[in-house]
Amino acid sequence: MPREKPRNKRAGQAKRGVAAPRERTQSAPVPAPLAAEIERLREELKHSEARIEALEKSAHEDPLTGLLNRRGFERAFAQAIAYLKRYGGSAALLYLDLDRFKPINDKYGHAVGDVVLQETARLLLGSVRASDIAARLGGDELALVLWNLDAAQMAAKMRALEVLVEQMVFEVEGEKLAIGVSIGGVMLSGDDTLASALERADTAMYARKRERKAGQ
Repeated sequence: MPREKPRNKRAGQAKRGVAAPRERTQSAPVPAPLAAEIERLREELKHSEARIEALEKSAHEDPLTGLLNRRGFERAFAQAIAYLKRYGGSAALLYLDLDRFKPINDKYGHAVGDVVLQETARLLLGSVRASDIAARLGGDELALVLWNLDAAQMAAKMRALEVLVEQMVFEVEGEKLAIGVSIGGVMLSGDDTLASALERADTAMYARKRERKAGQ
């Protein structure tokens, strides 16, 4: 029986109405003016993203100290509570109120008061971990959220911070000035709200302030 001659594949496809595959062609180069416009738009997008990031940061950061402001702290605190609720662990809220700050601010002016706040913030940031939260809630009121410590460790940390702040000395017009800080701390749980936690920490802070005054 004679063999059939091999049929041309492309011819068969054409007969059945199937288009033969086209050979690939190289894409035409992008005209120089269009390429320049694309690059310009990319740069504009980068600058816009950078501006948005800067605005978001400024909305949550205290411009004087570089700490979180109250709005930023509220967001960070909510995230911390959500983490505790979901994964457990331990964290403490420390509420700090500077002692002898108002007389210095009133006598020497806001410029000196600003330096005191900036140096205090720098000291706090150097005394906590990168994962901890530090904020200026307003005036000379500061707050910290510290991770992975128990009540005894929290108490030891509060006393250590009080000593560090007491050791700061500022010289203004030939006069050496010192401030202090009273710290109240509470352990946090997944059931806490910012309002309830701050209320407990504020109560503890005022108790500590009375205790410090009585010991002077």
